[in-house]
Amino acid sequence: MKTKILTTILLFAAFALGAYAQDAKEIVRQADEKFRGKSSQGEMTMIIERPTWNRTVSMKSWSLGNEYSLIYITAPAKEKGQVFLKREEEMWNWVPNIERMIKIPPSMMMQSWMGSDFTNDDLVRESSIVTDYTHEIIGEETINGYESYQIELTPLPDAPVVWGKVLMWISKEEDYWLRSEFYDEDGVLVNTEILSDIKKMDDRMMPTRMEMIPADEEGHKTIMIYDKIEFDIKIDESFFSQQNMKRLR
Repeated sequence: MKTKILTTILLFAAFALGAYAQDAKEIVRQADEKFRGKSSQGEMTMIIERPTWNRTVSMKSWSLGNEYSLIYITAPAKEKGQVFLKREEEMWNWVPNIERMIKIPPSMMMQSWMGSDFTNDDLVRESSIVTDYTHEIIGEETINGYESYQIELTPLPDAPVVWGKVLMWISKEEDYWLRSEFYDEDGVLVNTEILSDIKKMDDRMMPTRMEMIPADEEGHKTIMIYDKIEFDIKIDESFFSQQNMKRLR
């Protein structure tokens, strides 16, 4: 009898732990979905802050699922017309001033994007925080007045990611992604991402301001602001082509 009771308890505990892990993944998925939708079209402003100077870059963006993304630079004038395309496993950069199409190899996905604290990977989200990691709720904390889960993301063995660990804070009721910390393979903090200024964008409430702050460069910060975004628009895969990169105005 005691053995049956112990077995039942162990089975229940295993089920509860499995459900808890599944809940953590679902929480991350829903928080990520707020920025994606099935497709999207938007306008953003990026502000690069350095101890002695600031620079502002304006852009338009389009996305379709996780596989297709396109970003068109609208300002400043010297960089206007540059286009970045992610199509499935490949990423390309069209530079109109020299009329050159540049393929960005996987080895450069973690390089700085346009001199900012965001990487190429951040902009097109080549790696997926949902499918490339395991997820575990490790605590709870109040962030900007929102009761939030603290979730640890550990990369899967063969996942195409460079982070040794990611910590995310996601609000319990609203699924707002409020903060992330990115650690290298030695457990050293590399970047902190802070999300704030929650507003209604199209059909949803979401953070509209993202700050990426490197841990080892004092006075460095990059701010990405969503000025406008529409979700679940009609857009075809053919829009995300090298030919279209050259036609955008």
